[in-house]
Amino acid sequence: MLFLLTLLAWSSGVASDPSWAVLDRAYKALKARQYDTAIAAFQEALVISPGRVDVRKDLAYTYLKTGEPVLAREQFAEVVKLDASDTHSALEYGFLCYETKQTAEARRTFNRLRKAGDPAAAQAFENVDRPLREGIARWNQALELAPDNFSNHEELGRLAEQRDELNLAAEQFELARRLRPDLHYLTLDVGRVRAAQGDAAAAMPYLVAASRGGEPRTAERARALLPSRYPYVYEFRQAIELDPNNVDLRRELAYLYLEMGNQVEAEAAFTETVRLAPDDLLSVAQLGFLELARGDREAAMPRLERVMASGDEELADRVRTVLHLPQTLKQRTETPRSQVSVEAKTLAGKSLEKGYLQDALKYLRIAHENDPVDFDLMLKLGWTNNMLHDDREAVHWFRLAAKSPDPKIADEASHAYHNLEPGLARFSTTAWILPFYSSRWNDLFAYGQVKTEYKSRSLPFRPYLSVRVIGDARGQADSPVFAAPQYLSESSFIVGAGVATKMWKGMMGWSEAGWAIGYRSGPNAGHALPDYRGGVAHTRAWGNSIASETGGTFFESNLDGVYLSRYGWDTLGYVQTRTGYTMREAGPLRCQLLWNANLTVDTQKQPWANYAELGPGLRFRIRQMPRGLMFSVNYLRGHYLVQEGNPYPPSFTDFRAGLWYAFTR
Repeated sequence: MLFLLTLLAWSSGVASDPSWAVLDRAYKALKARQYDTAIAAFQEALVISPGRVDVRKDLAYTYLKTGEPVLAREQFAEVVKLDASDTHSALEYGFLCYETKQTAEARRTFNRLRKAGDPAAAQAFENVDRPLREGIARWNQALELAPDNFSNHEELGRLAEQRDELNLAAEQFELARRLRPDLHYLTLDVGRVRAAQGDAAAAMPYLVAASRGGEPRTAERARALLPSRYPYVYEFRQAIELDPNNVDLRRELAYLYLEMGNQVEAEAAFTETVRLAPDDLLSVAQLGFLELARGDREAAMPRLERVMASGDEELADRVRTVLHLPQTLKQRTETPRSQVSVEAKTLAGKSLEKGYLQDALKYLRIAHENDPVDFDLMLKLGWTNNMLHDDREAVHWFRLAAKSPDPKIADEASHAYHNLEPGLARFSTTAWILPFYSSRWNDLFAYGQVKTEYKSRSLPFRPYLSVRVIGDARGQADSPVFAAPQYLSESSFIVGAGVATKMWKGMMGWSEAGWAIGYRSGPNAGHALPDYRGGVAHTRAWGNSIASETGGTFFESNLDGVYLSRYGWDTLGYVQTRTGYTMREAGPLRCQLLWNANLTVDTQKQPWANYAELGPGLRFRIRQMPRGLMFSVNYLRGHYLVQEGNPYPPSFTDFRAGLWYAFTR
């Protein structure tokens, strides 16, 4: 039974961490101050175990050692999402937000912590909030003296936004925008604040206007805030009312009308665009085409002839095609590919430094198009896509980069590829085995499972097929009452099919149906008995894992609930916790001293399923062992919680020693 297998595994203090090998490499590199290698290895480990808070913190501190506060801030942000009770990390996140000019987020973080009673956060909040309060007061006084100075309105708006006074910020940005409508970033400011207020309808025309025309960086930031759908016609019209001189906006609306088949509105829009921008040859040509289509050759030809004489050969050839005229011969001059690649790589590096991942991805693609055999570019494309959570694209680039003649690039890409690829494969097979000795039963038990699951991005769950084995060495366990407690050893193979949910914040659910086939001689030998089971599980870990470079405390918890058909549809629940200290590495040996605290209960109040255990333990592994292999020894003192009808003594002791080995293909 899966529940009891898991229960005994965790009671023995055994766990499998598939990221050990990668983390071992990360901490070795960190110790040697090879920070780039350590960062790459930590990133690989998070691909395997994205919920590892300790790894994210180690990666964040490594980023700080390399002078990357923005990237460190992003990791601490994930830590805070995963563990809201980690006030130390929340403080680090707040200070990094302030250092990287995200004052509003820093203020919100410190405010939340100070309300929870953190004195350091209270002082930090005051240090951030006081300059904002005083600045708002000063700029209000400045506005009384110069109400038509757009800079006064803009500065007051920025301080108000940082202090989360969003109504005041929107009002001031709007006043500044009206005074300087040519500054598109002010339009973006209004849209951003309206969106932060939750008023998407009010924000939309501002964001549409800012995303068309104006400064490229402003337009890109505005597009990032727009919804995934294309703007509606009325939203374009509202945007034009805000920015009537925006030629790009008007031209795009004209083309939208054209796509809708509304040639009358399209011609009117192109006419207004050409009136505002007579040198906009694209609009001039399109207006000429529309006039020609409705038979007004007299109006169209001067426009089209002007385009053909403009020197824009590509546009001129389009006109010649429409007029059935011969194309011109031309010689293309291009910027050398090497120069384009170098410039794009430089821009990509700057974007990565500042945390602008979408910008970095765009520039890396441009660089790759101009230098398709640069394997370092392929590796960077892999990591950037991975950080943007597009793992399918990341796997593609890691696979290409793994063919690099540079062994360092090839090794890093190969590790990343092999860690990512199983998670994206349609089918994956996981196998594990758990043999251990129990002095309580004076027997050697062995449990194992092979499971193949199907993964689909369109399904919220994963179907799987499973084969388990549950048995012991003697065929029975020593007991003062029962010769062979069935819940310890069924001497069976269990064949089943089931579904499991995807892991979400350490939690998953599953359900399974199958048959248990006895393999020992006796009445059940070779018989298939129906078997149904299912449940939920939640796993969390804090502190220094056994793979950490330095010693330190750790805590692990497992909460599970399981129903079992072959025990009268009983429902069992258990809590398994381990806390202790991870020792500093001693040569190849890694070990943890720990304290077990376990509780098991069920709904039918059966004596064997209601007990608590406490006791010390030791987990250890050797660096050269496979990463899924670990040994454990534990000495536990237990007490049954149900005494009525219990054939066992009220308390028991148990020495357990065993190993756990697991792998995925």
